[in-house]
Amino acid sequence: MNQPTALTILYDDVVACRLCPRLVEYRERIGQQKRRAYLDCTYWARPVPGFGDPMARVLALGLAPGAHGSNRTGRPFTGDASGNFMYPILHRLGFASQPTATGLDDGLQLHDLWITAAVRCAPPDNKPLPAELANCAAFTRRELAALPNLKVVVALGKFAFDAYLASAAGSDSPPFRKSAYPFAHAAEYLLPSGIALLASYHPSNQNTATGKLTAPMFEAVFARARQLAMEERGVRG
Repeated sequence: MNQPTALTILYDDVVACRLCPRLVEYRERIGQQKRRAYLDCTYWARPVPGFGDPMARVLALGLAPGAHGSNRTGRPFTGDASGNFMYPILHRLGFASQPTATGLDDGLQLHDLWITAAVRCAPPDNKPLPAELANCAAFTRRELAALPNLKVVVALGKFAFDAYLASAAGSDSPPFRKSAYPFAHAAEYLLPSGIALLASYHPSNQNTATGKLTAPMFEAVFARARQLAMEERGVRG
């Protein structure tokens, strides 16, 4: 009998989590009320675990599940405008097997990429509380540790960027000052742990519809991530 992997155990622990009463109440209430377009859908309405290639060298870290996107489908950036923007780009770059993401049974597979979020339950107004982020931080550290080939982290938005730095600073890696790594779109850093950290504006509908984040901007960040994943050294500080 095969022993469960660290990622399998983490999946089960994430899905069963009820540490944050506010998030538990919100995600489950949304799953009952639903949006008119999804009245016939059964909402996931639980914490959303990460997914992708267990041997991935690149990790994309988002903010949190969308109330009617990931909270409905059970998979990061699936069934919402952010995913509709993101997956065609990941497909062009070879990270995704197809340009669409609609649900758990859509056949999508990731190559050399793992996708997760700093907070795994849909928060009201897309604004997790500090205590909720802290509760999820232990999952983030376990997830990072369970990806043996990880070389590059792409943080999608400042919240995810700060969350990753906090997790990295609280790990066994050499100490560093978080203030030395300011967030900016396309910023690129080599952390003391040897992980390359790249930053992107979040692919939210607000950012993409207003032109703050364009497809070429987003594609350039992930093209750089792919390049760094294949290099041994050479990350700009």
